[in-house]
Amino acid sequence: MTNLKESSAIQGEPQQEESRLPLQGVRVLELGTLLAGPFTGRMLGDFGAEIIKIEAPDKTDPLREWGQQKDGEGLWWPIQSRNKKSVTLNLRTSEGQEIFKELVKNADVIIENFRPGTMEKWNLSYEQLAEINPGLIMTRTSGYGQTGPYKERAGFGSVGEAMGGIRNVTGFPDRAPSRIGISIGDTLAALFATIGTLTALHERHHSGKGQVVDTAIYESVFSVMESTIPDYLLAGYVRERMGNILPGVAPSNIYKTKDDTYIVIGANANGVFKRLCEAMGEPELFDNPKYNTHHARSENMTELDELIEAWTKTQDTQVALEILAEKGVPSGLIYTAKDIVEDPHYEAREMIIKREHPTLGEFPMPGVVPKLSRTPGEVKHVGAERAGKDNALIYGKILEYGEEKLKELEEREII
Repeated sequence: MTNLKESSAIQGEPQQEESRLPLQGVRVLELGTLLAGPFTGRMLGDFGAEIIKIEAPDKTDPLREWGQQKDGEGLWWPIQSRNKKSVTLNLRTSEGQEIFKELVKNADVIIENFRPGTMEKWNLSYEQLAEINPGLIMTRTSGYGQTGPYKERAGFGSVGEAMGGIRNVTGFPDRAPSRIGISIGDTLAALFATIGTLTALHERHHSGKGQVVDTAIYESVFSVMESTIPDYLLAGYVRERMGNILPGVAPSNIYKTKDDTYIVIGANANGVFKRLCEAMGEPELFDNPKYNTHHARSENMTELDELIEAWTKTQDTQVALEILAEKGVPSGLIYTAKDIVEDPHYEAREMIIKREHPTLGEFPMPGVVPKLSRTPGEVKHVGAERAGKDNALIYGKILEYGEEKLKELEEREII
């Protein structure tokens, strides 16, 4: 890892051991744009890694403008780029590449999510950079990975979701495959890339050597597809879209209430189903041969769901949820953003935090996940509103560039 004294010149004075964030002292150079790569940087930054986000001076991250806007400011960017320092550097120029190599000397991790071959085209392959810094870890995220016949294809998250199998099982059987509603492919890739980065950092303690973390979006999606492959190869069963039900498992569905709201109920285990029957005021259902075993409930799923919804339609939503909670039946409201911001559990767990934004004031965003008991993560600030905001700080402290040098590089559009 980078020298703590050197790192602290940028991050602030060294803290007492108990108050140190767990990744403090790890320096990350974040390249790439949009989702998968930058989300990896966000997660590492939440736990104290120093994230230096590098954007091209003439082509900044498109995420700055994505999503809803308020007073001309994109509302996605401050979350994705929180805790990060922002510099500009033109890696398409030989001088920009040499400056990057100087930064690499004092870095632990590079995050990039370009199409495979881009770093090599810029003379910044892992082999070249590892000669400068043998302990360097390069975390590479792409649609199809760094090897294989598809490696050079353009690969967005949507394509990775399709190839990974999740699109085929999302939606209802009488309709076309559906998108989940968030960029799940990029998010899963970022999670696996983060795991890979932390694993490589841990291994480096033993070997002293860095390595490449190769994360493919389609593989990240495929990794969470449960038993779809043995289902097919060993049982001849191909999972398809099933809407809100869980194939072979009942009851597990959404049910309409008296006030036209849907709630989720999952009561497929015998003990839980018995408690659901009691909550519905129909304990005798549990003894009915059509419902008293896992397989019986699966075979009579449609009829059972109709019986449950006949009960929920007689109850106001909150009343039904209170009855189910009292009986220990897993259930819940299908939350909207409004439900989330009003929920006391979200508040108690600090899952909606606010940080000052230079133009928007208090800016709300998701809290840090997961929760660490002794050294929890922290969000110190929102993402930099201006690309290159920290040029003087980073290039001055790490590379000891003076004002004249910085001005000259800026005039030539190197930074």
